[in-house]
Amino acid sequence: MPLGGLPVSMGAAGRQQSRTSKSDRKAVNISRATAAWLGAALLLLSAHPPLADAADPAPAISVHAGKADSLNHALAMQFAAAVATGNTALTLQVEESQGSVQNIIDATHRSGGFVFTTAPNLIAQAKRGDKPFPRNARYREIRALFPIPPLTVHWVVRADSGIAHFADLATHPFIPGGKGSFGERQTASALHVLGLDDRVPLIDIDAAGAQNALVGKQVSGLALAGTFPLPAVVELAHATPIRLLSLTPEQLKKVLAGDDSIRPQVIPGGIYPGIDDDTHTVAQPVGAYTTTRMSEKLAYAITKSFWSQRAALIGRNPAWAAVTPAALASLGTTLHPGALRYYREAGIKVPAAIR
Repeated sequence: MPLGGLPVSMGAAGRQQSRTSKSDRKAVNISRATAAWLGAALLLLSAHPPLADAADPAPAISVHAGKADSLNHALAMQFAAAVATGNTALTLQVEESQGSVQNIIDATHRSGGFVFTTAPNLIAQAKRGDKPFPRNARYREIRALFPIPPLTVHWVVRADSGIAHFADLATHPFIPGGKGSFGERQTASALHVLGLDDRVPLIDIDAAGAQNALVGKQVSGLALAGTFPLPAVVELAHATPIRLLSLTPEQLKKVLAGDDSIRPQVIPGGIYPGIDDDTHTVAQPVGAYTTTRMSEKLAYAITKSFWSQRAALIGRNPAWAAVTPAALASLGTTLHPGALRYYREAGIKVPAAIR
């Protein structure tokens, strides 16, 4: 019986055509099922976009902060862990480097996921093209994120030495610090500026024996530099009564005028046993920096995460208490736009010189 003009019963050729038609229909059905599945998947993806933007994935963040046994490397390990804790989408890998000078040189050719620590005066030297930096216009692309604990000079004397002021150091044997160290350089500079360099006998002794020499009364004092509270100073305070020499405002002004790498620093009273008054000294500021190749979004996330973890950092290392919003002024370089956005949102006053 005809159906739609076609016979119900067909010969061999018709049966073959019928089988082919069934196969085609199956293929069509599979194609339709596949299309439906793909359509559902696309709808799910549009409703729940991926956490990371595939077009702009967050780069791997490498942090360079000196040799593995250096103070800055240890501090970088601490702030990298804190940043990752504050924002689990961020991963910071701290890598050993040749130091602050090399970090700045490397910054000229690294990608946007590069963070490094250095002293701000070295960045200024690089921009001027002063040795040891090769001339490179890309130094001007360096931008600041946040400060880290400064390297602070401690001028320690025995409490029974009769030394209460810098002028009292005359004729007293004094250890200025390890050869070529920041403490030694600053001690020599301070004594020179204060007119005491020919009156204070400086003793050249290795760092390991310096503390024993003070406790054993072989010397009247020594210089130590590091982030406070400095464990070596705590140990000395427990071993023998000590005093920290403090610069007067006039002395501080003179010392600062001769060195653009240092800033005034106050060591709060109560930090060390038996020392209740504030100590006015000098320190070399240090900061965490990147370049304009880092995205604003990433710089914002790193900066925000760092400050959100400041209290936890202090709990692990009291030296981080020296890092306050007031320390932003010591960074010496324009803030990254992402960092600046965070500070503005947080209501933190930013000095005009680094905006």
